[in-house]
Amino acid sequence: MRGKAGSGKTILFVCIACFLAGTLFNGQMWTRPSNHENENTLLRLPPRPDCDHKRKLIEGKPGDVMEEVVKTHQAIKSLDKAVSTLEMELTASQTGGRQRSSNHSVQKAFVVIGINTAFSSKRRRDSIRQTWLSKRNQLKELEKEKGIVVRFVIGHSTTPGGILDKAIDAEEAEHKDFLRLDHVEGYHELSTKTRLYFSTITSMWDADFYVKVDDDIHLNLGMLVSTLAKYRSRPRIYIGCMKSGPVLYQKGVKYHEAEHWKFGEEGNKYFRHATGQIYAISKDLATYISINWPILHRYANEDVSLGSWLLGLEVEHVDERSMCCGTPPDCDWKARTGNVCVASFDWSCSGICKSVERMRDIHKTCGEGDGAVWNVDL
Repeated sequence: MRGKAGSGKTILFVCIACFLAGTLFNGQMWTRPSNHENENTLLRLPPRPDCDHKRKLIEGKPGDVMEEVVKTHQAIKSLDKAVSTLEMELTASQTGGRQRSSNHSVQKAFVVIGINTAFSSKRRRDSIRQTWLSKRNQLKELEKEKGIVVRFVIGHSTTPGGILDKAIDAEEAEHKDFLRLDHVEGYHELSTKTRLYFSTITSMWDADFYVKVDDDIHLNLGMLVSTLAKYRSRPRIYIGCMKSGPVLYQKGVKYHEAEHWKFGEEGNKYFRHATGQIYAISKDLATYISINWPILHRYANEDVSLGSWLLGLEVEHVDERSMCCGTPPDCDWKARTGNVCVASFDWSCSGICKSVERMRDIHKTCGEGDGAVWNVDL
């Protein structure tokens, strides 16, 4: 009898277990949609935006795809420049590279153009004021409306406050177009002057580009600004006519390089660098110079010195040949064909030969027109 009772309990337990299992299985089948329903549900889901965007690009015209690629490339370059600028500004702030006086604030600008000049070059300055930097291109209006700052750059004499300095003071009172550096003027001190120039202007103007140009060069401001604007989104830009001249090791010759041994054997050439008549560097490079100027080495030639400061950096060298056109007939012919030059000079004179006498005629022949700079869209 006990065996039968035990067997009955077992049967009852098995029945209950089967009932529960059946209920559980039936519930899953009730709530779970069929494969067909799953397919219909998936078909009704809206496509993901990015997939749809890619599908449209593939189905669209090839030009649409290229346009998207160009936009993406430009966005990446802009981001790269923004990161580079922030890094340099952070470094400048941490190292105290930008020590600004408490009584003036840094002004925003697109470009700062420093015209390198000397005490003996008043006639050169006047020839520039009468041509490509004429009164019709008022300095204050250029700064305010276009963000274009132009200054003649000069230091002081070996006897501060002497007759030479007073002559510049009088000229400044009349024209208001000088930037005075805490620097003793001298031909063999041009590398020092350039180093100080960049460290000074970055503390006064927050610009996209900084330009150095000599006072015996013909310059078309509008063409310069429009050329620089093409590189506005790129970081660490070094623009000019790139050259690689011989290292002059013979003593007594002009441009003699006292440290010629650093450039290898006699007869070697310098590394590629922008010629010193005119060049431009972007904000992050100028900031780098302003931070590190005490330890930047100076060679005999100012343009070589600048090139050496940038040689070991991640810099884009832009060989812009319109910045070194010849004087007429070269710049005249190019202007007639629609290729107006940024700058013109004579290589044989490292500037315009007899610039005071010839600047007006060159401006008439190769100038872009007084209103050109105002028509540049920034």
